[in-house]
Amino acid sequence: MDDLIFKQIPAGPMANFVYLIGSRGTGEAAIVDPAWAVDALVDAAEQEGLRIAHVLVTHTHPDHVGGELFGHAIEGVAQLLERVPARVHVHKAEADLFRGLPRSEIAASDEHSELVIGEQRIRFIHTPGHTPGSQCFLAGGRLVSGDTLFIGSCGRCDLPGSSPEQLYESLTQKLMKLDENTVVFPGHNYAPPRTQTTIAAEKRHNPFFQFPSKTAFLAAMGYGR
Repeated sequence: MDDLIFKQIPAGPMANFVYLIGSRGTGEAAIVDPAWAVDALVDAAEQEGLRIAHVLVTHTHPDHVGGELFGHAIEGVAQLLERVPARVHVHKAEADLFRGLPRSEIAASDEHSELVIGEQRIRFIHTPGHTPGSQCFLAGGRLVSGDTLFIGSCGRCDLPGSSPEQLYESLTQKLMKLDENTVVFPGHNYAPPRTQTTIAAEKRHNPFFQFPSKTAFLAAMGYGR
């Protein structure tokens, strides 16, 4: 039996996906972007016989980690750490936003970071553009792509800290170079009923993968001259 447990969990009113990556052998798990319904997420892990030991952060927007959004409080990582003692893995470009969290150890990740859970090695891929510290997680042929890559689309780059130039490089020089059989699991359910895709499918059909140059990409994103 495969040691890997991988669950995609719809959560919250903004069509977010939370991901649970765990080991059947050790019972250890990582949870990706637990911003919503924290008690339900912990319960989901326990139902699988898993103990959440790590929080993986794709980026620090409130709908992915919690905080205030449009005047409303979102539960998020701080509330999760009141339930479980977990280590928080956030890219070093955004790690300062997590200083002082209770019962946590901040792990400031970079392009070379990895995490081993049971028999599974999770590779961290820094993909700036949507935010400076955006990162994706590659585990067992599955890519959790956060808000960098969606099904048929890509992340916004018109927000504070965004960079269309960096987003182009992240898409073309990092994600497009992954094995084409890699299954992509995005941070939002923006293409229902489809909830996953592949690198091969995105190369063929995603319009943001079709530009012949960075200049053409920037022009399409509204940054050309």
